[in-house]
Amino acid sequence: MSMIKEFKDFAMRGNVVDLAVGVIIGAAFGKIVDSLVKDVIMPPIGVLLGKVDFSNLFIVLSGPATPGTYTTVDAAQKAGAVTLNYGMFINVCISFVIVAWAVFLMIKLMNRLKRDEPAAPAAPAEPSEEVKLLREIRDALAKR
Repeated sequence: MSMIKEFKDFAMRGNVVDLAVGVIIGAAFGKIVDSLVKDVIMPPIGVLLGKVDFSNLFIVLSGPATPGTYTTVDAAQKAGAVTLNYGMFINVCISFVIVAWAVFLMIKLMNRLKRDEPAAPAAPAEPSEEVKLLREIRDALAKR
């Protein structure tokens, strides 16, 4: 029974829960970035470069006995060809740069927010010996 309690205590720690939330949000953010690269950024770049679909840029390394001209990666792989998919690699590199930039901006914002928080007021320093002595003299004179 104590092992279940220990596991519950471990699983419910703030760090574990924060990590789980981070992983879930990260996965969702990854899908957004993939869509951004695939559906928004790469089509205009492809049009500028002559209607190139980056996801279908590949080199056939070895093919079946009757090699053909393949227009897509899927068609080449279905025919049994071994392909080097450098277009997909370009897409993944662009996705990485976007994610890295977004994380950089998020960390930069968090650091700025931490710096802007007012510091807790420091406790007043203890008076010096001279000040204590002067107060004693003042109090003694006030009693007269």
